[in-house]
Amino acid sequence: MTTENTENLEAKVEDGAQTSNEVENDNVESLETKREEQGPTEEEKAQAEQEDFKAKFYYLAAEMENLKKRQARETDNLLKYGNEKILSSLLDVLDNLDRTLSAIANDEDEKVKNIYIGVDMVKKQFSEVLTNNGLTEVESIGKSFDPNFHEAMAQQPAEGKADDEIISEFQKGYILNGRLLRAAKVVIAKN
Repeated sequence: MTTENTENLEAKVEDGAQTSNEVENDNVESLETKREEQGPTEEEKAQAEQEDFKAKFYYLAAEMENLKKRQARETDNLLKYGNEKILSSLLDVLDNLDRTLSAIANDEDEKVKNIYIGVDMVKKQFSEVLTNNGLTEVESIGKSFDPNFHEAMAQQPAEGKADDEIISEFQKGYILNGRLLRAAKVVIAKN
């Protein structure tokens, strides 16, 4: 064979190789196109459905956990603050006992002194029951005014007192389990 023939033959073989590669690529592309036209396979559908169910399961599990936490929080608040309304009403009774004691404190009559002792015992017992149910008194006199716990009813000049220091109290304030039940009504110093 001559060199020319050999070169022609090699060129034809190369052309044939390129043509077979092109045919192979065309076949792969046509198979992919057919798959796309047919849509997802059964396996792909099953996998997508499984992922969807898994996402829904995780969502419902998280929702259930949040529901449990919310229910526990509401139950805790109900136990802590469920008696708030009745305790708030009983504060007026406690105030009346304090007023009674302050009205008869300086009386010299022996019978009135005995009544004072009896009313004081009742007030102490009543206060103890309220304290056992989570009620605490807001300390005011001599403290600095705090709008979170005190309600200023008046301002008065007072020597030897700092500005905004509480000098007297009209009505005591109370806290129920860390939550303000009633603000103390106070008079503050204004120099």
